[in-house]
Amino acid sequence: MIDFLKPAPDAEEKIPAENVKRLYKIWQVRVLISTSIVYIGYYIIRLIFTVQQNDISKVYGFSMGQIGTILSMFGIGYGISKLIMGTLADRANPNRYVATGLIVSSILNALYGATESFRMILFLMFLNSIMQGMGAAACQRLISLWFGRKGTGSIMARGTAFSIWSSAHNAGAFMCVAVINLSALLFGGSLQWSFWTASIVSIAIAVLVLILGSDRPSTRGLPTIEDYTDDKVVVKDGEVVEGDVSTESIFKIFFEYIVKNKLIWAVILASLSIYVVRYGIMSWIPNYLVNVKGFENSTAKWLTGVFELAAVPGVIIIGFITDLLKGRRAIMVLISLIAMLVCLVTYFAATDHTLIIVILLIMGTFIYAPATIVGLMVNEAVPKFANGMSTGTMGFCQYIIGEVIATLVIGWLVEAYGWYAGNMVVYFFATVAILASIYILIHQNRNYKKIDKKESHSMK
Repeated sequence: MIDFLKPAPDAEEKIPAENVKRLYKIWQVRVLISTSIVYIGYYIIRLIFTVQQNDISKVYGFSMGQIGTILSMFGIGYGISKLIMGTLADRANPNRYVATGLIVSSILNALYGATESFRMILFLMFLNSIMQGMGAAACQRLISLWFGRKGTGSIMARGTAFSIWSSAHNAGAFMCVAVINLSALLFGGSLQWSFWTASIVSIAIAVLVLILGSDRPSTRGLPTIEDYTDDKVVVKDGEVVEGDVSTESIFKIFFEYIVKNKLIWAVILASLSIYVVRYGIMSWIPNYLVNVKGFENSTAKWLTGVFELAAVPGVIIIGFITDLLKGRRAIMVLISLIAMLVCLVTYFAATDHTLIIVILLIMGTFIYAPATIVGLMVNEAVPKFANGMSTGTMGFCQYIIGEVIATLVIGWLVEAYGWYAGNMVVYFFATVAILASIYILIHQNRNYKKIDKKESHSMK
């Protein structure tokens, strides 16, 4: 790894005890802002092709199957990248790492506007997906390093902080639509300039993040979050593991804390199933609403952004509730997934435009809330020195399986058999997610009973 991306050394001088709480809170605010805005930048780049799919089809002459193939290429590359880049994030300066990924991704995105070749865009989408893999794992690692499960002496507990950060991608989707409209205002609706404008905005965000963000607390002379809040990491069958860095080999960490961890795999199954639903809805909103529900193309574009943005308050509230439940997050996952299934039935069956819009406003919360919470749960089920690896492993499955099914498979199924076939795929994976969440709920409660028992004994 190049020197610029290597972890910063621990500060030689420690912050005096009387200043720790104040400075910890200041840096928590900075880290939360920097991780949130950088992820907005990542999603502006990631979704520009999705939002512009109808215009791309007209200007470039791509079929629905070709659009689905390009979108699935992102899923394939991103899935592979999240596993590799997520593992590297554990051994990097996460702030510089995440900013560098956004800069390179923005440059690749700009090249979409320089070619109309299907094969070239397919190749660029793959390269872009690799760089996009530098985003989530580094951000999630930063949240885990700076925020504890209980939130003692902090601006908030980890569940709330994680939900705020995760909601940035919903805001990013809305900002993507806003950037497209800004480009249209400035450059007369040029498809090429919509890509270039998005890249300029995202590079500016990356530079700001380099200035605002930080590496681990110890690099600022502050105690680790474990020492500061007595944050315990519970893995496998109640084992408590400490430390935010490790000298053990990557393969040993992967086998010990990922492969042998049953809870990790249950969370991954739930997550990839949620991703089929998420991308099975979000990726096709412009096409589905125009061709099936009779919406105007411009309205359908805005509803893609509205679907994402409307989820932000609900995701944050549900994340806060999981903190009130002392980290027992699976119950809110299950409740959200049941509500999501009800919304899906209504969305597919409804013909009234007002009702469809209302359901999109509501459904985003119940898709993104469980997707966010399981993203946090997969980090909390491993030591902090394996956060990027757990995120990467889950991301590999989310995108190699989940998004590919939601884009490539659904795209070609709809072309061959109509939207009913695509809807059935979404229903199936919604059911799988609910069943997996029931298993997680039972397993998670068992683990936290053990740690709560240990904490009660230590207080006596």
